[in-house]
Amino acid sequence: MKMKLRKPVLFLLLVTVLAPIVLYTDTLGAYFTSPSSSRTEFIEDLSSFTFGGDVRPLNVLPQESSTSLKEPRGDVYSENSSHSLSNVSDTLSSDDARKTRQLTEAESLKHQTVTGSSNDGVEVATNENHIIQVTDRLREPQQTDKDSPKLVSAGKNESKAMETSSKKKTSPTDSNHTLDSTSTKTEIRHDKRSVQASGRVVSEETARGKVEEQNAQVAPHDARVRQLKDQLIRAKVYLSLSATRNNAHFIRELRLQMREVTRTLGMATKDSDLSRNANDKMKAMEQTLAKGKQIQDDCAAVVKKLRAMLHSAEEQLRVNKKQTLYLTHLTAKTLPKGLHCLPLRLSTEYFKLNSSQQHFPRQENLEDPKLYHYALFSDNILAATVVVNSTVSHAKDPSKHVFHIVTDRLNFAAMRMWFLANPPQHCTIDVQNVEEFTWLNSSYSPVLKQLSSRSMIDYYFRSRADSDPNVKFRNPKYLSIMNHLRFYLPEIFPKLDKVLFLDDDIVVQKDLTGLWSLDLKGKVIGVVETCGESFHRFDRYLNFSNPLISKNFDPRACGWAFGMNIFDLNEWRRQNITEVYHRWQNLNHERQLWKLGTLPPGLITFWKRTYALDRSWHVLGLGYNPNVSRKDIQRAAVIHYNGNLKPWLEISIPKFRDYWSKFVDYDKVFLRECNINKLGGS
Repeated sequence: MKMKLRKPVLFLLLVTVLAPIVLYTDTLGAYFTSPSSSRTEFIEDLSSFTFGGDVRPLNVLPQESSTSLKEPRGDVYSENSSHSLSNVSDTLSSDDARKTRQLTEAESLKHQTVTGSSNDGVEVATNENHIIQVTDRLREPQQTDKDSPKLVSAGKNESKAMETSSKKKTSPTDSNHTLDSTSTKTEIRHDKRSVQASGRVVSEETARGKVEEQNAQVAPHDARVRQLKDQLIRAKVYLSLSATRNNAHFIRELRLQMREVTRTLGMATKDSDLSRNANDKMKAMEQTLAKGKQIQDDCAAVVKKLRAMLHSAEEQLRVNKKQTLYLTHLTAKTLPKGLHCLPLRLSTEYFKLNSSQQHFPRQENLEDPKLYHYALFSDNILAATVVVNSTVSHAKDPSKHVFHIVTDRLNFAAMRMWFLANPPQHCTIDVQNVEEFTWLNSSYSPVLKQLSSRSMIDYYFRSRADSDPNVKFRNPKYLSIMNHLRFYLPEIFPKLDKVLFLDDDIVVQKDLTGLWSLDLKGKVIGVVETCGESFHRFDRYLNFSNPLISKNFDPRACGWAFGMNIFDLNEWRRQNITEVYHRWQNLNHERQLWKLGTLPPGLITFWKRTYALDRSWHVLGLGYNPNVSRKDIQRAAVIHYNGNLKPWLEISIPKFRDYWSKFVDYDKVFLRECNINKLGGS
């Protein structure tokens, strides 16, 4: 019995005494046969052990200190940048080489020390397979963004597999593999951290690459054009600085590059307009500017010069805007040659007619209140034609529409001749001369008395050299009573109940008969409000520093527009609106309440007497605002070319011309004789 126990005890004693010696001698053998880099790492790890106090297990494999794990470098990855990709690959490969070397040493030690059963052999093979998979995956190049998530997920799966294998090795029945499994678990932990860190690097770089790609996609189409212009500005700065100006060679080179850039830039507004050698010119100019920066490195002098250039540019812009405004107003009130020829030609033909040929048909409709009556006050034959033609072409029953046109003495014969020669189908036309309104005189109308005063005449006909911020009010139309006839509708049409007032710079796009059936709820005038913008409120038109205005009106009240307005003449007469208009005109005899025009007195006269119409009835701005949307124009019943850019002038907005010109027949004999042709549209 004692002999039987002696052999196992001796065997265990032999294993416990000799195994560490064999293991240690194998490790020293590996140490002496390993490369110098491995020896250095192993010595560093051994030096970190303490043999007193804190007892630590002696690991077979060299361990990395916690401080050796560093945050991955923040290299920005771009799909089109091979340099960024190589940086990531180098970072990963340096760590992979070290891990591969350590794992190889571990495998050799395991083959020497592990003498277990076939199950242990399976475990070793499985572990080895996992290690190979991890190292192989780490060595795979990351070619696309799609590979990055795979790398991270693969690293996590392999780490879990290796942890499972290591747990099996540390079971109580396999005490011989305790040291080996401990070192393996430590190494797996490091591998897992490395794989996660590398995956995080690639994922961050992928995200950054996508952001850069998105930024590249939304890059402005004129980026290079702007850069070339900026280079020219910087070149002008160096031309004017004393330090660079004294360098003759640099100045010659700079002027040469400026000519090249200017020639390359030309009239380009976007990058696609530039020539193919634009990039070369840009680089050459940048090199020259870099030389200037070396010569003149005084930032204060450059900033001072740039401020001076900015101030000069702003001043020049202000002068140009003022000149443009003046020329625009001048063009707007200048009659084109063709429009001057047309009334002369028509007047000649009118006076050739006998008296029976000078009358319009269906005159019995002029005072029928059951029909749809329009009031149109104009001295522009072509404009009045468009208003009538566009209205009739969209009317459901043109025979019920009556047009009352009032013009001045100079255009009376021509206006009548035009509509006699070109009568709109089925509708009723009447043309009147404002001079025949004997009741409209200076004793009755305050505005007529003011228009004939010496101060008003001096205001309009004094030297144009005088600066006047209100140049827009110096339009001759404000001197004409034609502009103020809208305030005398009940006197002009004494037997009518409702009248639709139309300006001569509008185009009708839908049937307007629905306006006569509207219930204005006791109001005098139906209007479309225009207070969507801040400058269309009462304080824009009226002088609220005057107590007469500030006490009676709200400066933030919503403004509205003349141009298409339905008037209830019965309510007008009941509220005596004409007398209200006269009273305010008398108070404004020195233009202290408002400047000239008809909208300010209209806002005052019809204060709290307006009925708001839907905005689709009347869309404004086509005579000054190129940003009026096509959608608003297409759904509008009436579009209004208010402003100086009238559609019959060459200064009109091109993309809005066709809405107006399609109602003019340019093949008419009178238009051909006066060389009135269609202006170019969009």
